[in-house]
Amino acid sequence: MVEVASIGIFLVAAVASLFMAWTIGAGSSGSTPFAPAVGANAISVMQAGFIVGILGFLGAVLQGANVSEAIGEELIGGATLSPAAATIALLIAGSLVSIGIFTGYPIATAFTTTGAVIGIGLAMGGDPVWPKYLEIGSMWILTPFVGGGLAYAIARMLLERPRWENAVLVTLASAVGAVLANIEFAVLGSGNSGNSLAKTVGGAMPVSTTLGLFGVTVGLMVVWAGATALGVRSDAERTQRIFLLVMGGLVAFSAGGSQVGLAIGPLLPMMREIGVPLLALLFGGGIGLLAGSWTGAPRMIKAIAQDYSSLGPRRSIAALIPSFAIAQTAVLFGIPISFNEIIVSSIVGSGAAAGTGGSGVSAWKMGYTVLAWLLSLIGSLVLSYAIFYGASTVLL
Repeated sequence: MVEVASIGIFLVAAVASLFMAWTIGAGSSGSTPFAPAVGANAISVMQAGFIVGILGFLGAVLQGANVSEAIGEELIGGATLSPAAATIALLIAGSLVSIGIFTGYPIATAFTTTGAVIGIGLAMGGDPVWPKYLEIGSMWILTPFVGGGLAYAIARMLLERPRWENAVLVTLASAVGAVLANIEFAVLGSGNSGNSLAKTVGGAMPVSTTLGLFGVTVGLMVVWAGATALGVRSDAERTQRIFLLVMGGLVAFSAGGSQVGLAIGPLLPMMREIGVPLLALLFGGGIGLLAGSWTGAPRMIKAIAQDYSSLGPRRSIAALIPSFAIAQTAVLFGIPISFNEIIVSSIVGSGAAAGTGGSGVSAWKMGYTVLAWLLSLIGSLVLSYAIFYGASTVLL
Protein backbone atom coordinates (compact mmCIF):
# COMPACT_ATOMS: atom_id res chain seq x y z
CA MET A 1 0.00 0.00 0.00
CA VAL A 2 2.82 2.38 0.84
CA GLU A 3 4.44 1.73 -2.54
CA VAL A 4 1.16 2.34 -4.39
CA ALA A 5 0.62 5.57 -2.44
CA SER A 6 4.16 6.72 -3.25
CA ILE A 7 3.62 6.07 -6.96
CA GLY A 8 0.33 7.95 -6.79
CA ILE A 9 1.98 10.98 -5.18
CA PHE A 10 4.77 10.83 -7.74
CA LEU A 11 2.28 10.88 -10.63
CA VAL A 12 0.29 13.74 -9.11
CA ALA A 13 3.52 15.71 -8.61
CA ALA A 14 4.51 15.12 -12.25
CA VAL A 15 1.08 16.28 -13.47
CA ALA A 16 1.30 19.33 -11.20
CA SER A 17 4.71 20.16 -12.67
CA LEU A 18 3.38 19.88 -16.23
CA PHE A 19 0.41 22.05 -15.26
CA MET A 20 2.79 24.65 -13.86
CA ALA A 21 4.91 24.50 -17.02
CA TRP A 22 1.78 25.03 -19.10
CA THR A 23 0.74 28.07 -17.07
CA ILE A 24 4.23 29.54 -17.39
CA GLY A 25 4.25 28.98 -21.14
CA ALA A 26 0.81 30.51 -21.46
CA GLY A 27 1.70 33.37 -19.13
CA SER A 28 5.12 34.89 -18.52
CA SER A 29 7.56 33.02 -20.78
CA GLY A 30 5.03 32.56 -23.58
CA SER A 31 3.57 36.05 -23.67
CA THR A 32 6.19 38.58 -22.68
CA PRO A 33 9.17 38.05 -25.04
CA PHE A 34 7.37 38.95 -28.26
CA ALA A 35 4.84 41.38 -26.77
CA PRO A 36 6.88 44.45 -27.77
CA ALA A 37 7.29 43.06 -31.31
CA VAL A 38 3.53 42.48 -31.57
CA GLY A 39 2.93 46.00 -30.25
CA ALA A 40 5.20 47.31 -33.01
CA ASN A 41 3.27 45.29 -35.65
CA ALA A 42 6.42 43.38 -36.57
CA ILE A 43 4.74 40.00 -36.08
CA SER A 44 1.21 38.71 -35.50
CA VAL A 45 -0.05 37.39 -32.17
CA MET A 46 -0.38 33.80 -33.42
CA GLN A 47 3.03 33.82 -35.09
CA ALA A 48 4.57 35.12 -31.87
CA GLY A 49 2.97 32.34 -29.82
CA PHE A 50 4.24 29.67 -32.21
CA ILE A 51 7.84 30.91 -32.38
CA VAL A 52 8.18 31.68 -28.69
CA GLY A 53 7.09 28.14 -27.85
CA ILE A 54 9.90 26.57 -29.87
CA LEU A 55 12.57 28.98 -28.62
CA GLY A 56 11.36 28.62 -25.04
CA PHE A 57 11.69 24.85 -25.30
CA LEU A 58 15.28 25.17 -26.53
CA GLY A 59 16.13 27.61 -23.76
CA ALA A 60 14.65 25.28 -21.15
CA VAL A 61 16.79 22.35 -22.27
CA LEU A 62 20.01 24.31 -22.82
CA GLN A 63 19.91 26.81 -19.93
CA GLY A 64 17.41 25.63 -17.34
CA ALA A 65 19.69 23.88 -14.84
CA ASN A 66 20.77 26.82 -12.64
CA VAL A 67 17.34 28.16 -11.74
CA SER A 68 15.94 24.62 -11.33
CA GLU A 69 18.59 23.83 -8.73
CA ALA A 70 17.98 27.13 -6.94
CA ILE A 71 14.24 26.50 -6.65
CA GLY A 72 14.58 22.86 -5.62
CA GLU A 73 17.55 22.97 -3.26
CA GLU A 74 18.58 26.50 -2.26
CA LEU A 75 15.47 28.20 -0.85
CA ILE A 76 15.16 26.19 2.38
CA GLY A 77 17.85 24.90 4.70
CA GLY A 78 17.65 21.75 6.77
CA ALA A 79 14.73 20.25 4.87
CA THR A 80 14.14 18.53 1.53
CA LEU A 81 10.88 18.91 -0.33
CA SER A 82 8.85 15.71 -0.24
CA PRO A 83 6.70 14.63 -3.21
CA ALA A 84 3.57 15.80 -1.38
CA ALA A 85 5.16 19.15 -0.55
CA ALA A 86 6.33 19.68 -4.13
CA THR A 87 2.84 18.83 -5.42
CA ILE A 88 1.13 21.33 -3.11
CA ALA A 89 3.63 24.08 -3.96
CA LEU A 90 3.20 23.57 -7.71
CA LEU A 91 -0.60 23.43 -7.55
CA ILE A 92 -0.82 26.63 -5.50
CA ALA A 93 1.61 28.51 -7.72
CA GLY A 94 0.04 27.23 -10.93
CA SER A 95 -3.46 28.10 -9.77
CA LEU A 96 -2.50 31.68 -8.94
CA VAL A 97 -0.80 32.12 -12.31
CA SER A 98 -3.86 30.68 -14.06
CA ILE A 99 -6.01 33.35 -12.43
CA GLY A 100 -3.73 35.96 -13.97
CA ILE A 101 -3.95 34.34 -17.40
CA PHE A 102 -7.74 34.27 -17.51
CA THR A 103 -8.22 37.74 -16.02
CA GLY A 104 -5.63 39.39 -18.26
CA TYR A 105 -3.30 40.51 -15.46
CA PRO A 106 0.30 39.25 -15.57
CA ILE A 107 0.84 37.48 -12.25
CA ALA A 108 4.56 37.09 -11.49
CA THR A 109 5.29 33.36 -11.78
CA ALA A 110 8.61 33.65 -9.99
CA PHE A 111 6.89 35.31 -7.03
CA THR A 112 4.22 32.61 -6.72
CA THR A 113 6.61 29.67 -7.06
CA THR A 114 9.26 31.12 -4.76
CA GLY A 115 6.66 32.01 -2.14
CA ALA A 116 5.02 28.58 -2.36
CA VAL A 117 8.31 26.67 -1.99
CA ILE A 118 9.44 28.82 0.93
CA GLY A 119 6.07 28.48 2.66
CA ILE A 120 6.07 24.70 2.26
CA GLY A 121 9.67 24.46 3.43
CA LEU A 122 9.00 26.47 6.56
CA ALA A 123 5.92 24.35 7.31
CA MET A 124 8.15 21.26 7.05
CA GLY A 125 10.42 22.71 9.74
CA GLY A 126 13.12 24.02 7.41
CA ASP A 127 15.23 27.11 8.01
CA PRO A 128 15.16 30.35 6.00
CA VAL A 129 18.17 30.88 3.71
CA TRP A 130 18.56 34.63 4.17
CA PRO A 131 21.60 35.13 1.86
CA LYS A 132 19.67 33.58 -1.05
CA TYR A 133 16.58 35.63 -0.20
CA LEU A 134 18.69 38.78 -0.18
CA GLU A 135 20.13 37.88 -3.58
CA ILE A 136 16.70 37.20 -5.05
CA GLY A 137 15.04 40.21 -3.43
CA SER A 138 17.78 42.55 -4.60
CA MET A 139 17.31 41.48 -8.20
CA TRP A 140 13.53 41.76 -7.96
CA ILE A 141 13.81 45.30 -6.58
CA LEU A 142 16.53 46.44 -8.97
CA THR A 143 14.94 44.99 -12.12
CA PRO A 144 12.33 47.76 -12.63
CA PHE A 145 14.92 50.49 -12.15
CA VAL A 146 17.69 48.91 -14.22
CA GLY A 147 15.43 47.57 -16.97
CA GLY A 148 13.21 50.62 -17.12
CA GLY A 149 16.15 53.01 -16.91
CA LEU A 150 18.13 51.33 -19.69
CA ALA A 151 15.04 51.07 -21.89
CA TYR A 152 14.32 54.77 -21.35
CA ALA A 153 17.89 55.77 -22.22
CA ILE A 154 18.00 53.60 -25.36
CA ALA A 155 14.59 54.81 -26.52
CA ARG A 156 15.56 58.44 -26.05
CA MET A 157 18.69 57.95 -28.14
CA LEU A 158 16.74 56.26 -30.91
CA LEU A 159 13.82 58.71 -30.88
CA GLU A 160 15.49 62.06 -30.30
CA ARG A 161 18.67 61.65 -32.34
CA PRO A 162 17.56 60.59 -35.86
CA ARG A 163 21.01 61.24 -37.28
CA TRP A 164 22.52 58.92 -34.70
CA GLU A 165 19.86 56.24 -35.05
CA ASN A 166 21.81 53.87 -37.31
CA ALA A 167 24.99 54.27 -35.28
CA VAL A 168 23.11 53.56 -32.06
CA LEU A 169 21.56 50.43 -33.57
CA VAL A 170 24.95 49.14 -34.69
CA THR A 171 26.37 49.80 -31.21
CA LEU A 172 23.49 47.94 -29.62
CA ALA A 173 24.06 45.02 -31.98
CA SER A 174 27.69 44.79 -30.90
CA ALA A 175 26.61 44.77 -27.24
CA VAL A 176 24.21 41.91 -27.95
CA GLY A 177 27.06 40.03 -29.63
CA ALA A 178 29.18 40.42 -26.50
CA VAL A 179 26.41 39.00 -24.32
CA LEU A 180 25.83 36.08 -26.68
CA ALA A 181 29.49 35.19 -26.61
CA ASN A 182 29.48 34.87 -22.83
CA ILE A 183 26.14 33.27 -21.91
CA GLU A 184 26.35 29.65 -20.79
CA PHE A 185 24.87 26.65 -22.61
CA ALA A 186 24.47 23.20 -21.08
CA VAL A 187 25.73 21.44 -24.22
CA LEU A 188 29.06 23.26 -24.01
CA GLY A 189 29.75 22.26 -20.40
CA SER A 190 30.26 19.04 -18.50
CA GLY A 191 27.86 17.41 -16.08
CA ASN A 192 25.27 19.90 -14.82
CA SER A 193 27.48 22.94 -15.41
CA GLY A 194 27.38 24.87 -18.66
CA ASN A 195 29.97 26.85 -20.54
CA SER A 196 30.00 29.86 -22.85
CA LEU A 197 30.93 30.00 -26.50
CA ALA A 198 33.77 32.40 -25.71
CA LYS A 199 35.28 30.08 -23.09
CA THR A 200 34.83 26.98 -25.23
CA VAL A 201 36.29 28.36 -28.46
CA GLY A 202 38.75 30.68 -26.75
CA GLY A 203 40.06 27.88 -24.55
CA ALA A 204 40.81 25.77 -27.63
CA MET A 205 42.92 28.49 -29.23
CA PRO A 206 46.74 28.36 -29.03
CA VAL A 207 46.76 31.49 -26.84
CA SER A 208 46.05 32.29 -23.21
CA THR A 209 42.50 31.67 -22.01
CA THR A 210 41.93 35.37 -21.33
CA LEU A 211 43.13 36.39 -24.78
CA GLY A 212 41.07 33.67 -26.43
CA LEU A 213 37.93 34.69 -24.55
CA PHE A 214 38.49 38.32 -25.49
CA GLY A 215 39.08 37.42 -29.14
CA VAL A 216 35.87 35.37 -29.47
CA THR A 217 33.85 38.09 -27.74
CA VAL A 218 35.19 40.82 -30.01
CA GLY A 219 34.67 38.59 -33.04
CA LEU A 220 30.96 38.12 -32.30
CA MET A 221 30.61 41.83 -31.60
CA VAL A 222 32.09 42.63 -35.01
CA VAL A 223 29.90 40.08 -36.79
CA TRP A 224 26.66 41.40 -35.25
CA ALA A 225 27.63 45.03 -35.69
CA GLY A 226 28.80 44.46 -39.29
CA ALA A 227 25.62 42.67 -40.32
CA THR A 228 23.50 45.42 -38.77
CA ALA A 229 25.57 48.16 -40.41
CA LEU A 230 25.11 46.58 -43.84
CA GLY A 231 21.40 46.25 -43.21
CA VAL A 232 20.74 49.83 -42.15
CA ARG A 233 22.72 51.08 -45.13
CA SER A 234 20.45 49.25 -47.60
CA ASP A 235 17.08 49.41 -45.76
CA ALA A 236 17.07 50.92 -42.27
CA GLU A 237 13.40 50.32 -41.50
CA ARG A 238 13.49 46.66 -42.53
CA THR A 239 16.68 46.14 -40.52
CA GLN A 240 15.02 47.62 -37.44
CA ARG A 241 12.19 45.12 -37.69
CA ILE A 242 14.57 42.20 -38.22
CA PHE A 243 16.61 43.35 -35.23
CA LEU A 244 13.42 43.56 -33.19
CA LEU A 245 12.40 40.01 -34.10
CA VAL A 246 15.88 38.66 -33.34
CA MET A 247 15.79 40.30 -29.91
CA GLY A 248 12.35 38.84 -29.29
CA GLY A 249 13.74 35.41 -30.12
CA LEU A 250 16.70 35.85 -27.76
CA VAL A 251 14.41 36.95 -24.95
CA ALA A 252 12.11 33.97 -25.62
CA PHE A 253 15.10 31.63 -25.43
CA SER A 254 16.19 33.26 -22.18
CA ALA A 255 12.65 32.97 -20.81
CA GLY A 256 12.71 29.21 -21.31
CA GLY A 257 16.07 28.94 -19.53
CA SER A 258 14.81 30.89 -16.55
CA GLN A 259 11.17 29.90 -16.24
CA VAL A 260 11.39 26.12 -16.65
CA GLY A 261 13.06 25.93 -13.24
CA LEU A 262 9.90 27.31 -11.66
CA ALA A 263 8.00 24.25 -12.92
CA ILE A 264 10.47 21.44 -12.36
CA GLY A 265 12.61 22.84 -9.52
CA PRO A 266 10.35 21.59 -6.70
CA LEU A 267 10.56 18.06 -8.16
CA LEU A 268 14.36 18.05 -8.35
CA PRO A 269 15.13 16.50 -4.91
CA MET A 270 12.62 13.68 -5.47
CA MET A 271 13.79 12.99 -9.02
CA ARG A 272 17.45 12.88 -8.04
CA GLU A 273 16.62 10.40 -5.31
CA ILE A 274 15.11 7.98 -7.82
CA GLY A 275 17.82 8.58 -10.41
CA VAL A 276 16.03 10.72 -13.02
CA PRO A 277 18.63 12.93 -14.80
CA LEU A 278 18.17 16.69 -14.81
CA LEU A 279 18.19 16.78 -18.62
CA ALA A 280 15.10 14.58 -18.73
CA LEU A 281 13.32 16.94 -16.34
CA LEU A 282 14.32 19.95 -18.42
CA PHE A 283 13.03 18.25 -21.56
CA GLY A 284 9.68 17.48 -19.93
CA GLY A 285 9.40 21.00 -18.56
CA GLY A 286 10.25 22.41 -21.97
CA ILE A 287 7.41 20.41 -23.54
CA GLY A 288 5.04 21.92 -20.98
CA LEU A 289 6.25 25.44 -21.83
CA LEU A 290 5.81 24.70 -25.52
CA ALA A 291 2.22 23.52 -25.03
CA GLY A 292 1.37 26.55 -22.93
CA SER A 293 2.85 28.96 -25.46
CA TRP A 294 0.90 27.42 -28.33
CA THR A 295 -2.45 27.19 -26.55
CA GLY A 296 -2.65 29.97 -23.97
CA ALA A 297 -0.11 32.69 -24.72
CA PRO A 298 -1.96 34.76 -27.38
CA ARG A 299 -4.36 36.28 -24.82
CA MET A 300 -1.53 37.57 -22.62
CA ILE A 301 0.55 38.69 -25.61
CA LYS A 302 -2.35 40.90 -26.66
CA ALA A 303 -2.83 42.23 -23.12
CA ILE A 304 0.80 43.22 -22.65
CA ALA A 305 1.36 44.52 -26.18
CA GLN A 306 -1.76 46.69 -26.34
CA ASP A 307 -2.79 47.50 -22.78
CA TYR A 308 0.52 48.77 -21.43
CA SER A 309 1.91 50.83 -24.24
CA SER A 310 1.58 51.38 -27.97
CA LEU A 311 5.12 50.71 -29.09
CA GLY A 312 6.90 51.30 -32.35
CA PRO A 313 9.99 49.38 -33.49
CA ARG A 314 12.45 51.74 -31.79
CA ARG A 315 10.86 51.60 -28.35
CA SER A 316 10.31 47.87 -28.73
CA ILE A 317 14.03 47.37 -29.35
CA ALA A 318 14.75 49.57 -26.35
CA ALA A 319 12.52 47.33 -24.20
CA LEU A 320 13.96 44.01 -25.36
CA ILE A 321 17.68 44.70 -25.04
CA PRO A 322 17.72 45.25 -21.24
CA SER A 323 15.22 42.39 -20.90
CA PHE A 324 17.67 40.03 -22.59
CA ALA A 325 20.59 41.19 -20.44
CA ILE A 326 18.66 40.94 -17.16
CA ALA A 327 17.26 37.52 -18.05
CA GLN A 328 20.68 36.10 -18.82
CA THR A 329 22.07 37.54 -15.59
CA ALA A 330 19.32 35.75 -13.66
CA VAL A 331 20.02 32.48 -15.49
CA LEU A 332 23.76 32.75 -14.79
CA PHE A 333 23.31 33.24 -11.04
CA GLY A 334 20.36 30.88 -10.67
CA ILE A 335 17.88 33.54 -9.57
CA PRO A 336 14.16 32.98 -10.23
CA ILE A 337 12.99 36.11 -12.00
CA SER A 338 9.60 37.22 -13.28
CA PHE A 339 9.55 37.87 -17.01
CA ASN A 340 6.41 39.89 -16.56
CA GLU A 341 8.35 42.21 -14.27
CA ILE A 342 11.27 42.44 -16.69
CA ILE A 343 9.25 43.14 -19.81
CA VAL A 344 6.62 45.39 -18.24
CA SER A 345 9.32 47.49 -16.56
CA SER A 346 11.17 47.84 -19.85
CA ILE A 347 7.96 48.71 -21.69
CA VAL A 348 7.24 51.40 -19.10
CA GLY A 349 10.73 52.83 -19.55
CA SER A 350 10.62 52.85 -23.33
CA GLY A 351 7.06 54.19 -23.32
CA ALA A 352 8.00 57.02 -20.98
CA ALA A 353 10.64 58.15 -23.47
CA ALA A 354 7.84 59.16 -25.84
CA GLY A 355 6.28 61.52 -23.31
CA THR A 356 2.58 61.81 -22.62
CA GLY A 357 -0.33 61.17 -24.91
CA GLY A 358 -2.02 58.19 -26.49
CA SER A 359 1.24 56.24 -26.60
CA GLY A 360 1.85 56.54 -22.88
CA VAL A 361 1.65 53.83 -20.25
CA SER A 362 -1.56 53.16 -18.32
CA ALA A 363 -0.77 54.09 -14.72
CA TRP A 364 -4.02 52.49 -13.55
CA LYS A 365 -3.16 49.12 -15.06
CA MET A 366 0.41 49.29 -13.79
CA GLY A 367 -0.78 49.94 -10.25
CA TYR A 368 -3.01 46.88 -10.27
CA THR A 369 -0.22 44.81 -11.82
CA VAL A 370 2.26 45.70 -9.08
CA LEU A 371 -0.39 44.94 -6.46
CA ALA A 372 -0.98 41.55 -8.12
CA TRP A 373 2.75 40.81 -7.96
CA LEU A 374 2.93 41.55 -4.23
CA LEU A 375 -0.22 39.62 -3.42
CA SER A 376 1.00 36.63 -5.45
CA LEU A 377 4.18 36.40 -3.35
CA ILE A 378 2.48 36.86 0.01
CA GLY A 379 -0.57 34.78 -0.91
CA SER A 380 1.41 31.80 -2.20
CA LEU A 381 3.67 31.77 0.88
CA VAL A 382 0.79 31.97 3.36
CA LEU A 383 -1.44 29.51 1.48
CA SER A 384 1.28 26.89 1.05
CA TYR A 385 2.33 27.13 4.69
CA ALA A 386 -1.23 26.93 5.98
CA ILE A 387 -2.32 24.07 3.70
CA PHE A 388 0.74 21.91 4.31
CA TYR A 389 0.84 22.59 8.04
CA GLY A 390 -2.88 21.94 8.35
CA ALA A 391 -2.70 18.72 6.34
CA SER A 392 0.28 17.48 8.36
CA THR A 393 -1.51 18.21 11.63
CA VAL A 394 -4.66 16.35 10.57
CA LEU A 395 -2.74 13.32 9.29
CA LEU A 396 -0.62 13.11 12.42
